[in-house]
Amino acid sequence: MKLIILGKGGYGKVVADVAQQLNKYDEIYFLDDSLNDTDVLTTCERYIEYMDENTEFYPAFGNNEVRLAWIEKLLSANAQVATIIAKDAYVSPKATVEKGCVLLNKSIVNTDSILEKGCLLNIASVVDHNSTIGEGSHICIGAVVKANNKIPPCFKLEANQVIERGEIV
Repeated sequence: MKLIILGKGGYGKVVADVAQQLNKYDEIYFLDDSLNDTDVLTTCERYIEYMDENTEFYPAFGNNEVRLAWIEKLLSANAQVATIIAKDAYVSPKATVEKGCVLLNKSIVNTDSILEKGCLLNIASVVDHNSTIGEGSHICIGAVVKANNKIPPCFKLEANQVIERGEIV
């Protein structure tokens, strides 16, 4: 299986690092609009040239709206969109993680929680039980969403912030 990461900025490099540790991908490549790097195959818009049944794509853009738009574009083109979950992340078997999510090291998704498509859970972030994280949202390093919350789409919870139980965002 191949993984093609759109965007070779800092987030793209993190995604590649976590993906390599999963031992799922034989090859990992980048597409990026700045072609000054030897590891970049071509520009992002040319992704369709690399589509096949053995290739997954992940748009590694820190901008939530841009990341979500690319996920929609890839899905509309029938591309396979990767979901990447670090080996030491915890996802309850009773939780739902939709396509295009990335869960970095030590992140937690507890019982009956939902991560809608395109979410990013950064290092050591926590989504407690019965919470829904809206599509394209980013829960930053060490941030906590306590139980029974609904986070809106494309929301960014900053590092170490806490959303209290049942708080309306």
